[in-house]
Amino acid sequence: MKSKTKTIRFSLVLMFLLFLPFGFSGYIDKDFELSKNLDIYHTLMRELNMFYVDETDPGELVKSSIDNMLARLDPYTVYIPESRMEDLELMTTGEYGGVGALIRQRNDDVMITDPYEDFPAHKAGLRAGDIIRKIDGRSVSDLKSAQISELMKGQVGTSLSIQVFRPHDEKEIKVEMVREKIRISNVPFYEIIDEQTGYIRLAGFTQGAAREVLDAFTEMKKDGISQLILDLRSNPGGLLIEAVDIMNIFVPQNEEIVRTMGKVKQWNHTYYCRREAIDTLMPVAVLINSKSASAAEIIAGAMQDLDRGVVIGQRSFGKGLVQTTRNLSYNSKLKITTAKYYIPSGRCIQALDYSHRRDDGSVGKIPDSLITEFKTKNGRVVYDGGGILPDFTLETRTLSMLTTAMLYQDKFFDFATKIRNTRSELDKPSDFVLTEKDYQEFVGQLERDSFRYETGSERKLEELIRIVKREKYEDVAGEKLKELQELLKNDVKKDVEVFEEEIKSLLSDEIIGRYYSQKGRIAFMLRDDPAILKAIEELKNQ
Repeated sequence: MKSKTKTIRFSLVLMFLLFLPFGFSGYIDKDFELSKNLDIYHTLMRELNMFYVDETDPGELVKSSIDNMLARLDPYTVYIPESRMEDLELMTTGEYGGVGALIRQRNDDVMITDPYEDFPAHKAGLRAGDIIRKIDGRSVSDLKSAQISELMKGQVGTSLSIQVFRPHDEKEIKVEMVREKIRISNVPFYEIIDEQTGYIRLAGFTQGAAREVLDAFTEMKKDGISQLILDLRSNPGGLLIEAVDIMNIFVPQNEEIVRTMGKVKQWNHTYYCRREAIDTLMPVAVLINSKSASAAEIIAGAMQDLDRGVVIGQRSFGKGLVQTTRNLSYNSKLKITTAKYYIPSGRCIQALDYSHRRDDGSVGKIPDSLITEFKTKNGRVVYDGGGILPDFTLETRTLSMLTTAMLYQDKFFDFATKIRNTRSELDKPSDFVLTEKDYQEFVGQLERDSFRYETGSERKLEELIRIVKREKYEDVAGEKLKELQELLKNDVKKDVEVFEEEIKSLLSDEIIGRYYSQKGRIAFMLRDDPAILKAIEELKNQ
């Protein structure tokens, strides 16, 4: 009996040794490589810290090395140190303690760019364009915007004072505020835009997004809407489960919305509608553009795959990756891509192939040869490999070089600041029209500011002139290039007439935002938005 037992043990050991190169060596090699390289990294950091000629910051060196390592994977796998936990909470909950105001740096000043409606900064009377001078009596002239932002945030219920300089009013204004829980709404605007059409602007997918959409929809449904426009344009996504629950408003219980699949089986999951739907028959139009991503694409894609709604706009961003947050030591976290998601037809809409980088490190889109055909619930053909292609594609609105330069140089922002600080009232968004007098005043301000911009043609010509000089052809082509340079030289006076309609639209949007905040801007946009008009047209086509 003992001899037989020994024989069995010997056979098992022999099998292990025989199959080790084929079955287990990969794991052992990978573990060894990991241990070896971690040891090299540790000794390298120790030597740098001890012997480098100047003082080093070990924390900053490690942080930058981690960031660069993760950048080789994808943009969504990131290290989050303890100091940035508030940022993570804001991304998932949409909440933080503070005064509710966006700020940014411009030259040596930090200014308020958007005080959120009905939060402390707005209620205290702070405006976009106000330049921050002091916080709690301390001058902030030596601080950057990130540092000032941290001073403005804090525990709910604590007080602070902010002193600002208001341009055109030429006043120093000091206000006292109490920090509140700032919750950025996922649904900043909803409205019945004609007798039968409801409109919901969904801006994000933080916790509670589905509840906000449901509340808006049920309220308008009670008021008699018979069709809905769900606007997901420029929505960067967020929590996947919120997208599933929003679909559940329009799709029956137990309908599959999305599946996640990854290397580790625990991340493989199929998400179904968990409750009874509110309305499975009302026609729905979903608006998307190139900045609609992630959870926004789940909704657009599921609406398309289930033939539940019509998708209108431009091809979406193409982010089909799922992230999970993992705890690390010292209260830090890793947000890591663990799976790809697949919408009901079986397609993944991921556009960029991060697993196969080019030799220079750049990332290419999924090649056409690998794009696969899928079918919707009713048999329509759809494709994977590059975002959601709308059922009705609209032209992308591109701005002229002139208006792009005006935006970049804050010309619209500064003129709107002047209007707001010199006029107490403005017509409501549905009635507002920029007067010719105001437009000419804006053009005059451009002249006083000596506004200049450069077209793409001018930049290319400058490059050509440098090449001609370097190659010693200036004597041959110099005069011709000067003539061409004069011919292509932009004329601001002429261009503000050519692009008047475009300039007026952007300028009106900025001015309205000063008086009526984000809701006013959206209401103004709805008046002549091509995507809205197309959606209404298609919703009527049963």
